[in-house]
Amino acid sequence: MNVICLVLNLYLIALFGRIILSWFPVAPESAMAQIFAFLYTITEPVLGPIRRLLPPIGVGGMGLDLSPIIVTLTLSLVVFPALGCHSLF
Repeated sequence: MNVICLVLNLYLIALFGRIILSWFPVAPESAMAQIFAFLYTITEPVLGPIRRLLPPIGVGGMGLDLSPIIVTLTLSLVVFPALGCHSLF
């Protein structure tokens, strides 16, 4: 596995970690808050611009952020095959 494929797979893991942690309340001074802050820092540069182009859609009074779905699908269906990588997911 080349370095680019490894980095992209690690990015996907970080993205899924961010998604899962966003479902739960995180105390500001906890270790989980530090993990979430790290995951946010490394995933937001990709998710932020997509979110600005496609704002969250309203679902049942809540906003559904589609940016992680778009990034995951783009990586899995376009980038990984183009590079000859195998996705972990």
